[in-house]
Amino acid sequence: MAYKVEKATQIADNIFELWINAPHVAKNAHAGQFLVIRIDDSGERIPLTISAAKEDLVRIVFMTVGKTTTYLSKLKVGDEILDVAGPLGHPSEIKEWGHCVVIGGGVGIACLPILAKALQDAGNRVTGIIGARNEKLLLLADELEENCDELVICTDDGSRGFHGFPADILKQKLEDKNIDAVWIIGPAIMMKITSMATIPYNVKTFVSLNPIMVDGTGMCGSCRVTIDGETKFACVDGPEFDAHLVDWDELMNRQRIYPEQEKQSLELFHEHYCECGGHHHE
Repeated sequence: MAYKVEKATQIADNIFELWINAPHVAKNAHAGQFLVIRIDDSGERIPLTISAAKEDLVRIVFMTVGKTTTYLSKLKVGDEILDVAGPLGHPSEIKEWGHCVVIGGGVGIACLPILAKALQDAGNRVTGIIGARNEKLLLLADELEENCDELVICTDDGSRGFHGFPADILKQKLEDKNIDAVWIIGPAIMMKITSMATIPYNVKTFVSLNPIMVDGTGMCGSCRVTIDGETKFACVDGPEFDAHLVDWDELMNRQRIYPEQEKQSLELFHEHYCECGGHHHE
């Protein structure tokens, strides 16, 4: 069974949104979970966070970084994806916390709408903080406004909203008001720095370690992380963990393992992909 692309849109610089018809995922999806897709027989499997689910459709949002995300970005409405496996991973810890802050950096913002809505539905007050390098990389702000009681937008260059980083806003909020739980989703360095802000206040802080996954089923071992001194797998034990227990230095070292292979793979893809929408068969 193949899965049809129902909607394909570019929503920011190098960032794309696909709505895929995958009823079994959409019906069972919860905030914090992800899916693994394989475009065709010769494709690699890549994990992508579930950004939204509606009726039979599930949304993924991704930035074109390597070969597979570049290929995904070329798909149009009516095209098919061979495999969509999910939902995978443990859902976010949704309960009545009180005042929750959800923070997204870059393409990590895509994980927030489903999370903010679930937290609101559980009776929480939700503050959203989103940050990107510039205005062109901001995404889903309008949608997040609907699912947050308050939304603060930051840009590194000041092109929109607050000139600075989500960590700056979080520090301010922690000083000003009572916060009961925080979720941070984005690049590893951003999650590390931002989560340090909550340590003095002893506020429960979750991070999503999706960026380090490859296989998504616990078999390949590339998403090994050390949590409170114990080895865990982000895909089957997470992807969300207590930010204050993550060995961030080890995690960021692991992220530097594959860049050369990813670069070669992308170069080969560009050589063999023709802009008419397919591969050259050689």
